[in-house]
Amino acid sequence: MSDSPNPKIIPIGRKKPARRPRLSGQSFNKMLPNLMTLVGLCVGLSSIRFALDGRFGSAVIAVAVSGAIDGLDGRLARLLKATSRFGAEFDSLADFLCFGVAPALIIYLWSLQDWGAIGFLPPLMYASAMALRLARFNAALDTAPPAAFAYNFFTGVPAPAGAVLALFPLFVGLEADKIHLIWLRSVVGFPLFTGGILAGVAVLCISTLPIWSFKNFKIPTAAVLPLLLGVVVFAAVLLADPYGAGALAGLAYIVMLPFSLRSYRRLAREAELRRVPE
Repeated sequence: MSDSPNPKIIPIGRKKPARRPRLSGQSFNKMLPNLMTLVGLCVGLSSIRFALDGRFGSAVIAVAVSGAIDGLDGRLARLLKATSRFGAEFDSLADFLCFGVAPALIIYLWSLQDWGAIGFLPPLMYASAMALRLARFNAALDTAPPAAFAYNFFTGVPAPAGAVLALFPLFVGLEADKIHLIWLRSVVGFPLFTGGILAGVAVLCISTLPIWSFKNFKIPTAAVLPLLLGVVVFAAVLLADPYGAGALAGLAYIVMLPFSLRSYRRLAREAELRRVPE
């Protein structure tokens, strides 16, 4: 008999329940941004299959959907504090496939394949320029910009915007088919025109042109309501006529470029004036 005043009696033949082992690994919240990137990658690659089947309308919509996902996964990663080097590299790889390879192949199948090897040169230029642009972006992650205001600007046209500009002829061509403007479809679908657009966008992607990133863009109080109304109007146009909305988005982005350059130069002059001479 035990000397303990309250001996613990364990019934014979009954084992003490084992504690459930705790699983190790990442939480689902930390994986969610990468899962969204993977979904966007699959949607972007599906656009190539749509183009191979001749469903060019579905192809451009798939690229647009992957662009929307690309705009959300990075912000979600920062919101959930799930940013990582792996996520940044994976996002860049997905961007190259969705916005570099897919638009180039879509335009080639839509307009340039009749020109054979010569018609394949603009897609090669565009895809190569997009790879160089994304590699430069990844290299810049480890270095700080020369001035604080430079955080608000991209160097060169970013990948999703480059895809919209590259697909601009297709947006216009699909809209022309919809409203039965045969002459416009012939103009924008001419290989020399589409090839020139791809080459021009390739130059913009690898250029050092400063372009608004809109990450920390501050809207004046007086402009908030007009901006909201403009977004509502664009959303309505997007739902009613997605091809026309894509073409308008491409035109608006081109018009924005000189204003972005002027804004960068003005901020650079102000920073230079604030600098205290040694």
